[in-house]
Amino acid sequence: MNTVDRLKLLAHIVRWRLTWSRHDSAYKPPNLASAKFISAHEAAARIPDHAAVLSCGMAGNARCSTFFWAIRERFEREAAPRGLTWMNVGAQGGRGKVPGTVEELALPGLLSRYITGHMETAKALLRLAEDGQLALYTLPQGQMSLLLAAQGRGEETLRTVTGLNTFLDPRVGRGAAVSPGAENEFIEADGDHLIYRMPKVDICLFNAPFADAEGNIYFKHAATITENVQGAQAARRNGGLVMAVVSAVVPKDPAAISMPANEVDSIVVNPTNEQTGSVQQRRYWPMFTVGSKVPERDAVERLKFVNHVLKITPVRGPVENALARLAARLFVRVVPKGGIVNIGVGFPEEVCRLVIEQGLGSNYTFTTETGVYGGLPAPGIFFGAAINPTRMEPSSWMFELYRDRLDVAVLGFLQVDSQGNVNVSKRGPRMLDYVGPGGFPDIAAGAKTLIFVGSWMAHARFSLREGRLTIEQPGTPKFVAHVDEITLSGKEALRLGKQVYYVTNIGVFQLATSGLTLIEVMPGIDVQRDILQLVPGQIQLPADGQVPITDPAVLTGRDFTMA
Repeated sequence: MNTVDRLKLLAHIVRWRLTWSRHDSAYKPPNLASAKFISAHEAAARIPDHAAVLSCGMAGNARCSTFFWAIRERFEREAAPRGLTWMNVGAQGGRGKVPGTVEELALPGLLSRYITGHMETAKALLRLAEDGQLALYTLPQGQMSLLLAAQGRGEETLRTVTGLNTFLDPRVGRGAAVSPGAENEFIEADGDHLIYRMPKVDICLFNAPFADAEGNIYFKHAATITENVQGAQAARRNGGLVMAVVSAVVPKDPAAISMPANEVDSIVVNPTNEQTGSVQQRRYWPMFTVGSKVPERDAVERLKFVNHVLKITPVRGPVENALARLAARLFVRVVPKGGIVNIGVGFPEEVCRLVIEQGLGSNYTFTTETGVYGGLPAPGIFFGAAINPTRMEPSSWMFELYRDRLDVAVLGFLQVDSQGNVNVSKRGPRMLDYVGPGGFPDIAAGAKTLIFVGSWMAHARFSLREGRLTIEQPGTPKFVAHVDEITLSGKEALRLGKQVYYVTNIGVFQLATSGLTLIEVMPGIDVQRDILQLVPGQIQLPADGQVPITDPAVLTGRDFTMA
């Protein structure tokens, strides 16, 4: 990427930063005869007290910012609506930094319950729960999206093995309840299955690119469509309201209509609506749209630059890069050509990038839980979208695909224990530390092979010299005797016949019936001193006691290949 391109991206970021809270909730497009088009203030006035509201979108993609702002403004004026149950499937917070997210609703009394798959980014709502002013619940993203589809058919529950023997199982943990005052009311045990339910949707709010003057909705040039259709169908089946926000009114194109006008009650026009984080829909980036053919390396550089400037993506040093190479080489070894792959946030993104850079990306189909199929999953603030996607489907469609055909998932972890259990959902004891399971339980339940990628210890200091890795100062072990919360049951994974690997910067472990087995160790790492004696969890060694040593090229990057 040349200097001119960098300057253009810097200008893009500065313009976004200077205008990211600018909005006009009273705006209504002129010269439109249809009463379907209303202002955001009018939309907020249609939400009654105690309604169950669903907002669609994920992370920076298709945020319902206009609705969030308008509802907050109405509450500040009128103290209404009150006592809402708010639901969203994927993360919709801004970590207390970015305006126009679900955190706009963090006013005492506005919400009574918050139900989501991933709540780590909704810091303001977590603070309300910490203060006892909001009941928090979590459900797996896949089950939430599938429950929306079920409500659209007139059904209320789902019976599944997803979450079995994890904290979601009331026999193991608290079920859906997260905050101290919440009671599990959405998950029940049924033998070797769990039964999920969620409140009936009264109001569905979603963000779409465009509408025509008749009120037909168009998803063309969207980065994701997540739960738009299923959420709308659920609300209408339940006798509720469907309201969309679009960036502009366009000429009617019958062949391109994504949602007919009769399925939408009201439409708000917001000229600054975003396609994805920082990118206005009316100036959409083609790389995120179906049919785009932009050079992948160039697109990756652009997104990496934006994330670096925004300090979204951590800076990776030599040790972290070696970890990514180790995981990428394992990936190529265990994933069949043509395999369908889910890539998680963080180190898994680095694994995907390396596979692409080595020219092997065409051997696999990468996907994201938002419903984006094919292409290269986008990192950081753009997570959930993809570069050059081949299809864009509802999130419920993707989770059905994961249930039936997912070959491998590359995921991160917070903790791993001696039984191979994994915690990705609970970072610490406070409400502010809670992450939520996201789509992890559904992805893990469906994947034939699981590759977990993460650091051996938190806050440890490593050095890499002369092709050897040294632990200069140990940190907090991530491999523990018992995880703080079971988001993946190692026993259940083995029962279902899965291959499970844990890749760290000191080596690779595999789950066996006897527990975690060290199957590969980095050059310079002493198995007794740096592994067995440093962590409280139990680690098994191969039967002959000899652990294969990783190829030094993985550590140094010199002459590295994935063959």
